[in-house]
Amino acid sequence: MKKPISLMIMGMAICLQPFAQSAKDSETKVPKNWHQLDKTETGFQGISLSKAYDYLRAKKIPSKKIIVAVIDSGIDTLHEDLKPVLWKNPKEIPGNNKDDDKNGYVDDIHGWNFLGGKDGRNVKEDSYEGARVYYRLKPIWEGKDVDESKLNEDERKSYQTYLRAKSRVVGAVDEAEASYMSSLYPTFLEGDSILRKEMGKEEYNGTDLQAHNTSSSSSKMVRGLMLSISKANDSYDITNKQLIDEISGQIRKAQSAKTAPPSFRGDIVKDDESNLNDRNYGNNDLMASTPFHGTHCAGIIGAARNGVGIDGIADNVSIMVLRAVPDGDEHDKDIANAIRYAVDNGAKIISMSFGKDFSPEKKWVDDAFKYAEKKNVLLVHAAGNDSKNIDTAYNFPNPVYEDGSGRASNVITVGASGDEKNGGITASFSNYGKSEVDVFAPGVSIYSTIPGGNTYGNSSGTSMACPVVSGIAAIVWGHFPNLTATEVKKIIEQSVTPIEETVLLPGTKDSVKLSEISRTGGIVNALKAVTIASDFKKTVPVKK
Repeated sequence: MKKPISLMIMGMAICLQPFAQSAKDSETKVPKNWHQLDKTETGFQGISLSKAYDYLRAKKIPSKKIIVAVIDSGIDTLHEDLKPVLWKNPKEIPGNNKDDDKNGYVDDIHGWNFLGGKDGRNVKEDSYEGARVYYRLKPIWEGKDVDESKLNEDERKSYQTYLRAKSRVVGAVDEAEASYMSSLYPTFLEGDSILRKEMGKEEYNGTDLQAHNTSSSSSKMVRGLMLSISKANDSYDITNKQLIDEISGQIRKAQSAKTAPPSFRGDIVKDDESNLNDRNYGNNDLMASTPFHGTHCAGIIGAARNGVGIDGIADNVSIMVLRAVPDGDEHDKDIANAIRYAVDNGAKIISMSFGKDFSPEKKWVDDAFKYAEKKNVLLVHAAGNDSKNIDTAYNFPNPVYEDGSGRASNVITVGASGDEKNGGITASFSNYGKSEVDVFAPGVSIYSTIPGGNTYGNSSGTSMACPVVSGIAAIVWGHFPNLTATEVKKIIEQSVTPIEETVLLPGTKDSVKLSEISRTGGIVNALKAVTIASDFKKTVPVKK
């Protein structure tokens, strides 16, 4: 789930959504692990992680390994800080090309890729759900003289969804901007190719370009453009690959206003997407070609605490890899099946850093939520990065059941916080909601694992805040395994650090109380969480 940033490119305002953002305050050195620090000791509004571990050690409370499923874009399974903590399917024999555990997935050693084909190909880019919905409903409603008073409930819902999708797909396109981006793209790719060859690396960022001189006109254009974007966003961590993905995504959005999007997923996966029970599809390529986002999220949760690279938040976890989020909008079927896979294979926590504003098969996802709830599994979801109030704005998935039967009790929705020295307490991009956002957690300039070798870098978004909460949940549940999913959720909510001073309403210059834009009015705190958990329900000895 990427955070939107308005950039000025060649004098034109173009909405791109890079993953990374660094601290705005150039005079203050923000520690790479600021999100884990204790406010009273360091001045940074982190989660008091070291103090939490000190408390658990002093109390001699043992821990049980917790499986955390990460539903995302894929994970670099070869990364030095992630390889030691990957979940291993105990019933599957690696590399024998057989479905040893008879679950329908061949060689699912560390998880499964729901965006893969049996022929080994993988879905990288995909369309946006609004476009898919618009072109599915267009033949039904386009050009019709509709009297809504004469429609039944299902027809009225279909028609209103069509109007909303049409407005989103057709009404939001700036043709001049789209034309400019399309004309820019080939030259950008040419210049990028030259720079990659000159620097001897496939992925580079603004910092790399500051120290690199180039001579061709196209590579000079890319260098100047990337440095301008970096400066405009106070971030030199934005990479060439991220920018290329975002430009191509914006071009696809513009194209969808005139033409139905290609069947990116269907042409590769070749399942019956209309049939939820057609579940045995995909492949076991967990890295594919889009692992940046998932790799970064996984490292935040549980990068091995072994003195190498970084320390993840949780010290006794296994990361289950579930690839279901393309460069574009995820499909409801893939999310529903990924949740079920996680539950069936022992995950206690599912970290979900993705989202969209249309969910045509929300019932499938709701049923998966109910299945996880029944099986005592906690779902942690990023609130989104559109600076909008999701009490009223469309935002999926969400815990409110479409059939009116209530809401899931096992879901935590997470907004992104920063620091006074790091752009402010509330992240400017974060979604919010007094009813629908449960807690805020650090999500600005979070340093974690990234693919392309044993490398690390910063990234921002509610996508990063979500795994922070997943990591805390893993610590709590690992040390107090008799808790239920709803009790872990309650403990995390009760243990937040209340923010008494006013904060900026995301996307505005208005001041509000954090309690006005979230249920708890606070930022998660690991020390308080384990302290409350120890009193909440006394632990019993567990097998290590």
